[in-house]
Amino acid sequence: MPTSVFCVTWRSIDMTIALLDINDSNLQLWHGEQVLQSPGYALLEGQQYRFGLEARSAARLRPRDINSRYWWQLSTEALQPALGPARHTADLVHAHLLDIHEQAGQPEELILAAPSSMQREQLALLLGIIEQCPFNVVGLVNRSVALASLYGESGRFYHLEIQLHQAVISELTSHNGMVELQGVFPLPDCGLLQLQERLVEIIGSAFIRQTRFDPRRKADTEQQLYDHLPEVLLALENSGEYDLDMAGYRVRINRNDLRVTAESLLDGVTGAIGTPAPDDCVLLDSAAAMLPGFFGQFQRAQRISNTALSEAVEQHQTRLLQREQALNFITSLPSLDSHAAPPRRDTANGSPAPDKAVADLSPARQVSPTHLLKGGRATPLVANGTRVDAHCELYRLADGWQLRGDSQEPVHVNGVVYSPGQALYCGDSIATAAGTRVLLIEVTG
Repeated sequence: MPTSVFCVTWRSIDMTIALLDINDSNLQLWHGEQVLQSPGYALLEGQQYRFGLEARSAARLRPRDINSRYWWQLSTEALQPALGPARHTADLVHAHLLDIHEQAGQPEELILAAPSSMQREQLALLLGIIEQCPFNVVGLVNRSVALASLYGESGRFYHLEIQLHQAVISELTSHNGMVELQGVFPLPDCGLLQLQERLVEIIGSAFIRQTRFDPRRKADTEQQLYDHLPEVLLALENSGEYDLDMAGYRVRINRNDLRVTAESLLDGVTGAIGTPAPDDCVLLDSAAAMLPGFFGQFQRAQRISNTALSEAVEQHQTRLLQREQALNFITSLPSLDSHAAPPRRDTANGSPAPDKAVADLSPARQVSPTHLLKGGRATPLVANGTRVDAHCELYRLADGWQLRGDSQEPVHVNGVVYSPGQALYCGDSIATAAGTRVLLIEVTG
């Protein structure tokens, strides 16, 4: 259930300074006009490691060669179980940092955005690890504070962040023009992996019930099922049902059947903070906002875009830079008021306003894309042809971007079979028969 399924409107920070967003469910590094996405998975290959999307795609195929806990459990304690030459999780973090840094073109300076759940000892260890890396950290900020600063208005905010092995609520206040961190509430067993397991269990049961095919019996089809989750959730945002084709079988998934997935997370939120007051705003990571029925549980909820953090850091950059002094973890920032916080929903009739919720969840439409996002890399679109895979490409006509190819297998756009002549827009997700998945995005500035 990655967060790379929504329209991206690009605003880059200083070309010479990169931004690394440390959320292990999907580490992101912005450098100039590119963004890299690298989930916190390490895959052992011989005596070397592969990280990110490639490692995640092998999680069900080679579970004994995978570690996904090294960011969450960052320490110098002996790694249990062992995984190749790494002595401890700090070694894996170091190797992952080197990997993403090289992919980003080796920027000399980075600003780090760290989660509220990262303990002081872990932050100190992380900065010690970075001293052994070929780049300098020139700023360190709490990612929840940076995000909340975009919404500006006075009041209380709760930022719900979905990490791989836990969810984390950061309580923040905006007062006298300043946004400050007030408290942190970890929610164990509510991480992305646990949410995915519940989704897979429900969808797998639907396969058995409707086709007698069990995709979880074999590692390769189980991995395919996990890989299809973003496609399913995106399709169900705008439709009550979705037909999923996999391994020669088709199953109909009902959005209401998946609502149970969010129950434990919602219980964790209400257990930690109670029922938010009418004026409290809940900021939701994309992973939480995509869960069927979850967004509508809050009177005032805001879905955080994939570019929100880079926008905030861009505007705060002069305040964040600490080149000539010891790094401080910044947990208070001026309010930017760049985004309007959502108004209270009218609950006079006893229910939230569903149309507003649907509008907030829908990808941007009718915006012509400029780039293709594939495997964490953005590629500029070329009018006479940009390859999606070996058998399919994007090209532009007077009425917009379209698809063409030489394969007899259908190509799906947003979970629906593509129709020849259909125009494509920013936010459209393309899935080919060969398993390639790309996102159309807009890059500006």
